[in-house]
Amino acid sequence: MSGDVYERLAAALDGLANGFPRTESNVELRILRHVFTPDEAEVAAALTGRPALAADVARRAALEPVHVAATLGSLAERGVIWTGSVGDGYGHRLAPFVVGFYEAHMLETHDVEFARLVEEYFCGGGAVGIMSPQPAIHRVVPARGATEVEWVLPYDDVRAILGKASSFRVETCVCRLQQDELGTRRCDLPLEACLWFSFAESGDEASGISHEEALAVLDEAERVGLVHTVSNVAAGIGYVCNCCGCCCGLLRGINEWGLEHSVAQANYVAEIDPLACTACGACDERCQVKAVAVSDDGVRVVRRESCIGCGLCVTGCPAEAARLRLKPDDEIVAPPATRGAWERVRLRGRSVSGT
Repeated sequence: MSGDVYERLAAALDGLANGFPRTESNVELRILRHVFTPDEAEVAAALTGRPALAADVARRAALEPVHVAATLGSLAERGVIWTGSVGDGYGHRLAPFVVGFYEAHMLETHDVEFARLVEEYFCGGGAVGIMSPQPAIHRVVPARGATEVEWVLPYDDVRAILGKASSFRVETCVCRLQQDELGTRRCDLPLEACLWFSFAESGDEASGISHEEALAVLDEAERVGLVHTVSNVAAGIGYVCNCCGCCCGLLRGINEWGLEHSVAQANYVAEIDPLACTACGACDERCQVKAVAVSDDGVRVVRRESCIGCGLCVTGCPAEAARLRLKPDDEIVAPPATRGAWERVRLRGRSVSGT
């Protein structure tokens, strides 16, 4: 096939709903060269966002089926491409850059050079290109103790979602790991903080944790002031990231790159009772997106347009002056029902036909 293989792989990745936009520096091509050998990139560039059998991928790439099958197996084992059902069997599809092969490669290798390249890409326009299109990749769900049980929306009740899962594990936060590898981390928040779960028996009891331990992970995240974010869908959620505003790429979108909607806000907004506020400053410290302002007399006020609805100010207020309110009906934004629905809306928003 003609053309530079890494250019073709970059184009294929940018054809996915998540996107892999180009930058002036072309650092994205250096990222791909760092992760994929030329032979691997040749095979990966023949993949799309839909699972395909190895034989079909071989035909697209005009390569030997045995070679393609072995390469796909190796890439899938590393987590830099994904598997999926094709009829009665399974095939392979492209994994997006974020959330996808960035996380898989960083967690597997702790690769300092890769961490540096990714930071250059994000700061050089990649973050804006990925996080600007809507619907956002992730959405915020509120802390458990911050909302009234009777009006929490079903897709926001993370405890109920976990109650249906059958296996759980704790994973390293890739964003804090990346900053650790770069030597630029600005917080001391937990590294082992993200929760993954499955609705089918994993068969890997040794590496898992119990349902009670999974809930304890969420409790600890809320205690130390981490924001829960999940895939921006109503069904099919498989993980909860616990995010800080200095390391998490999506919250850095708000704090550093001026992207107001880099993460979908929860359908709640915080309020602080000025009569009950003791001006202790706990909400200032816990707000990961700087949504709390200080009045002339020291009383805290939530900037409504900046509040992402995480509820950390509520759960951390010793005076119980903060409350999380459900937004009015005309401001409620329900997430897309499924991953497929999310992809279709996102591709239209990016004016991409999809692959």
